[in-house]
Amino acid sequence: MSKVKNWIIDEKKHVRFYPDWNDKEIEVLNKHLLLTSKPMIYLVNLSEKDYIRRKNKWLIKIKEWVDKYDPKALVIPFSGAIELKFQEMDEEEQTKYLEENKTQSALAKIIKTGFSSLQLEYFFTAGVDEVRAWTIKKGTKAPQAAGKIHTDFEKGFIMAEVMKFEDFKAEGCETAVKSAGKYRQQGRNYIVEDGDIIFFKFNTPQQSKKK
Repeated sequence: MSKVKNWIIDEKKHVRFYPDWNDKEIEVLNKHLLLTSKPMIYLVNLSEKDYIRRKNKWLIKIKEWVDKYDPKALVIPFSGAIELKFQEMDEEEQTKYLEENKTQSALAKIIKTGFSSLQLEYFFTAGVDEVRAWTIKKGTKAPQAAGKIHTDFEKGFIMAEVMKFEDFKAEGCETAVKSAGKYRQQGRNYIVEDGDIIFFKFNTPQQSKKK
């Protein structure tokens, strides 16, 4: 921790800027959840007028500062005033407003960028009663993704039947995706991708008999 103290206090730099943390040091750092070890996204709140016209006298200066002091960090302009308006509009009113002002909500971009910065992604499961999104770490394999739903899914994992959300959207239904040859059966080494729609097949673990 003295190394961290020197870097933060003496060098006055964020933990994430140190180039050579080794595996053991990273393990210690992860336990402390230091704020400066986390990736940063800078949200710049603009007035409704400035956001629509995509122009603000401070925006370039803010971007220049971020590029200098926090390289590779993202800057996302948004308008809290517009997002608040959206909460009071129905879907038809939102569409009309966006078309008339030739703009779009930044909320989806903020959420997606946040997920990506934290190395997170999600997959979907769908049934008759509900559709759910499950959050996983990027690089998660199918059995571990199944375990997010229930530990039995991971223990008894057989396979994952997978279709991409974009394919489902383009084809219109599961049957059409299958007909187009875009419905895949994947094994335990399959790395789940962002937006996958998955049906897991698994064996129910047998309970040990009481003696």
